Amino acid sequence: MTHTKKWMGTFILSASLFLAVPFAAQAEDEKQAEPIEINSQPLLSIPKKFPAQFSYDSGIDIPYPEKGVKGIYVTAYSAGGTQKMAELSDFVTTNGLNSMVIDVKDDTGNITMDIGSDNETVKKSTQDFVSDPKTMMENLEKNQIYPIGRIVVFKDTLLAEAKPELSFKRADGSVWKNGNGDAFVNPFSKDVWDYNVEVAKQAAKMGFKEIQFDYVRFPEGFETQSDSLTYSRGDYQDSEIDEVQQRVSAVTDFVEYAREELRPYGVEVSVDIFGYSATVPEAPGIGQNFSKISNNVDVISSMIYPSHWGSYFGISKPDLEPYKLVTEYMKVENELLEGLETPPKSRPWLQDFTASYLGAGNYIEYGAAQVEDQIRALHEAGVDEFLLWDANNTYTPGVNYNLN
Repeated sequence: MTHTKKWMGTFILSASLFLAVPFAAQAEDEKQAEPIEINSQPLLSIPKKFPAQFSYDSGIDIPYPEKGVKGIYVTAYSAGGTQKMAELSDFVTTNGLNSMVIDVKDDTGNITMDIGSDNETVKKSTQDFVSDPKTMMENLEKNQIYPIGRIVVFKDTLLAEAKPELSFKRADGSVWKNGNGDAFVNPFSKDVWDYNVEVAKQAAKMGFKEIQFDYVRFPEGFETQSDSLTYSRGDYQDSEIDEVQQRVSAVTDFVEYAREELRPYGVEVSVDIFGYSATVPEAPGIGQNFSKISNNVDVISSMIYPSHWGSYFGISKPDLEPYKLVTEYMKVENELLEGLETPPKSRPWLQDFTASYLGAGNYIEYGAAQVEDQIRALHEAGVDEFLLWDANNTYTPGVNYNLN
């Protein structure tokens, strides 16, 4: 009983985010009989195992799919288009799928719908791509489609231009952009962390059951640019570890921080990661370490599209051999995950598009057979969760999506 009272006191003072009133009243009644003990943990700390009954209730009831997540990517434009969203919902429910990954914060930094935040920067970045998010969530609940909110983290041109001090600047003071004209914000910055966590919390309050963080990394090739750019390393500036490990630490620490901050909201936390990050000790330029990130998430989603590999795993043209590519990749990933004490669920991104940009002889048309080949390879590797990517949201019918 004493142990219980100690935890209750901590909850009221440090984690009274949503259900503090009725819970505090219960504690007050008991206090009349016996003083409540308060432990010495810092205020605002969150219990490592946050009890499910005290998690935030969004009012949207969509349980985790019994046979695992099998879903599609949905842009905010599609989600906000009544007819397109109806078509995609029908595709999911009639083809044995059960989930959607929906853009909440996109690749430019747009917040794609009104998420109800009081943060002024969030408000300025908000667009009405989804004009009626409440109805969208209710329709997902009606169809029991598990909703995953995709949040692009460090690739954020809007935030970089609004607050250059949170980005990387050239010698002339301008914001650095890559060859595609995209700006990134600084993963060393705690202000950037909190901005993205605020978006994630509001998405969870709306009813998204999982938060998927994407672009959790420095820009590609950053190691060749860093010496010519001006940016803060924050708390990592005086670290004794080298520059590569500082980047790895910043990315890993963000993921750990975000997961802890989201714990009271009862959501799963997933991270998208380059497939090749699992095949090297770490991807030093971008700061991704597969094992370290995996240790801090509920789900790891490697992007293993066959078209995105060069000659790898002894396969000269991976886009032509989707089954073999996925089979060989999963050997590597499974070995890494088996070495972790508490491995996350594996839920790779699969290719449902034709990579004609690779040029004649380097690609094939992707249809039902190629999509199913990837799913079959996953299933044989012991993985039955997956996500399908097509930027145009045109997905292939006639696939056996349920091999388990």
